[in-house]
This record gives sequence, structure tokens and C-alpha cells, in this order.
Amino acid sequence: MEPNGPDKLPTHLAIIMDGNGRWATQKGRQRIDGHREGEKAITDVVRAGIDLKLEALALYAFSTENWKRPKPEVEFLMRFNKELLDLRVGEFHEKNVKIRFLGRRQRIPGFLMRKMDETVELTKKNTGLKLNIAYNYGGQPELVDAMRAIADEVADGKLKPRSISEKTIEKHLYAPDVPAYDMMVRTSGEMRTSNFLLWELAYAELIFVPTLWPDFRRGHLMDAIEEYNLRTRKFGALA
Repeated sequence: MEPNGPDKLPTHLAIIMDGNGRWATQKGRQRIDGHREGEKAITDVVRAGIDLKLEALALYAFSTENWKRPKPEVEFLMRFNKELLDLRVGEFHEKNVKIRFLGRRQRIPGFLMRKMDETVELTKKNTGLKLNIAYNYGGQPELVDAMRAIADEVADGKLKPRSISEKTIEKHLYAPDVPAYDMMVRTSGEMRTSNFLLWELAYAELIFVPTLWPDFRRGHLMDAIEEYNLRTRKFGALA
């Protein structure tokens, strides 16, 4: 098998946006300042995804574990993410981006949930980049929700247990039309998936970069794609 090649782009790309707090701490600033600076990275990377004509881009914005953070920081993130949508949704809609939110709706404040729903409704007919924002998301909860939906179908007699396959599970994931990702990038130097897209990243190339998220830009993304193109994807076969 040959490496992907210099002209091969990942079709589906996932990013764990890590390092906002450390960025702020290193500069002697408040953690919320790191989140504010992280918005610049989000905007630049989404614009790059549009220009590269990626099919799907998933961003890990808020995990089910992030509720454990200090209450003032969590409350700030709820307000800040509405502000971010207010600021950027119009631009992304004009560029034909379809925005969805992956995760559970429980605990998300009403003002933010309404904005998220408005965003989904506004962009649902767009046919360009699928921007999947993981919010109140966990890979394990996603699989639990899929199993519950499948169990309901079995209980209702709509599905036979022995007919359950990988495709059955994929059909019940939060974004069933984007079941697999080619590549995952995590910033800040941490080397773990942190409960992100556990099913969908099964054969993704994992790329860990030391750059903290607020400093991450299009050039860093292209460097990661270059690393992806040097690798050989075997999917369990021999090289």
C-alpha cells in the first residue's frame, strides 16, 4: 500500500480544541481569556475547511465531563458560545455550511439551546461543509443513546436482535450521514481521544500537535494534513 499522497485530503476531519486554559495561564491571564482567543482559531479553521472543500469537520467544543469545571467558567462558556454563534453563523450560512450539534440537550441553558436550534434550522438545507459541533457530547453517551434507540426498536418488534450490525449502530449515531472520520487532530500536546467520537474514529489517523488551541491556525492544519499524507492507511490489512 502507498501513502495517501501529497494531493490527498482527508474527507472527514475531527479536532479536539485543547489548551485554552493553559494558553491563558502561561500569559498570566484568566482562563476565560483563553476561550475568547480560541474563537479566532475556530473561525480560521472553519474557513480553511470551506476553502479545502472538506465534506465534514467536527469540533469538540464542550464535553459531558466539562460540567465539572468551576461554575463561573461553565456559565461563561454557555454565554460565550451563544455570542460565537451570533457572530459567525451568518458568514458560515452564506458560505453554504450546514451546522449541527452533536450531544445531549439536557442541562444546556434555554437561551443557548434556542440559538443552537435556530442555527440548525437556518443552515439545514445547505450542501457545503458539514460543521458538526460536539456540545455536551461524550462518545460513550452517544453509544448509550444509540443502544437505547436500537433496544426500543427491538422491543417494538421493528428489529430482530440477530439483524443488528455495524450499519445498524451507525444509523443511530448523532450524525449518521458522517459515520467515519479520516483524521483527528488534538492540540496542546495531550495524547488521548478524551471520549470523542469513539465509534467514528475507529480507523482515523490520530495527529497530536504541541500548539495550544488559541495559537492554532490554517498553517498548522495544513502541516497536520501533510503528516496525514505521509501515512499509509491499512484498515487492518498488511502494509
